[in-house]
Amino acid sequence: MTVSIGDIAWAAVVAVVALSPLAVSAWAFLDAAGRPSWAWSLAGRSQVAWMGAIGLGTFTLVGGLAISTWYLLRTRPTIAAAERGDLGPS
Repeated sequence: MTVSIGDIAWAAVVAVVALSPLAVSAWAFLDAAGRPSWAWSLAGRSQVAWMGAIGLGTFTLVGGLAISTWYLLRTRPTIAAAERGDLGPS
């Protein structure tokens, strides 16, 4: 059996697409873990709940991607603003 460069390239593309949801979930989880607990408190959010939701979401493709995307686009900016000291309306 011979393996062509096209087969290797296709396998690489498939691997990247297949692992993208896991990468997004890992990014969201590590970001949530790295934010200080006082910033979460100031923002009125629960760090443990978000980390648990992201962690459990990784067991399903759609759920993990949806939860992680929601965190990164909606919750993360609120936490980051609290961390910077911007205490405006959330």
